[in-house]
Amino acid sequence: MVFFRHPKKPAVLDRLALRQSMVETQIKRRHVTNEAVLNAFLKIPREDFVPEDLKKFACEDRPLHIGEEQTISQPYIVALMTSLLEIVPTDRILEVGTGSGYQTAILHELAKDVYSIEVRPSLHKGAAETLKRFGIPTENIKLADGNLGWPEKQPFDKIILTAAVKAAPPGLLEQLKDPGLMIYPCGAWEQILILLKKSRGKITEREITTVRFVNMVTTNEER
Repeated sequence: MVFFRHPKKPAVLDRLALRQSMVETQIKRRHVTNEAVLNAFLKIPREDFVPEDLKKFACEDRPLHIGEEQTISQPYIVALMTSLLEIVPTDRILEVGTGSGYQTAILHELAKDVYSIEVRPSLHKGAAETLKRFGIPTENIKLADGNLGWPEKQPFDKIILTAAVKAAPPGLLEQLKDPGLMIYPCGAWEQILILLKKSRGKITEREITTVRFVNMVTTNEER
């Protein structure tokens, strides 16, 4: 007797199907509909940015631990923050809190230049190695205190913080173009996602939704 085995789908197709489901059920259904943003999420494999033992959960609707008591945010929150920045292809963007590098890779699909800062050496090293495979130069990933921004690369059209602060850091506000947008989680335990707009020398802020991020780390003990 001869047994015939049904051919298995290539792993790459399974991964794409999971990303398609993630985009449809977690992102589009929550009213993030920018096509460029959705395409970036379809292209960038989230599983490449999480530890080996968590890859099977990569497309689930939740944050995942990446070490150093840090997490990769749930897909919807990454998509929401990205879409609110209204990124155009000519933008120069600063990301504060590289973490796993997933948000960085998404931004890289949408903007001209992306610069990212991470304060933890192990996360910086891991993210830089991963992002290099996505065509992001390692010199664009800096190990430093994100509160201070990246003065040598300013000004930035958009700035995104992936860790919570009590208020928008003054150093980052100085490096934001006018007009420009900044998005950041504000607060300690009870946090609100804030969209900040700089226009004609004035700063306005809009509350978006409640969120839960790790708190920003600084190397300056006076902060």
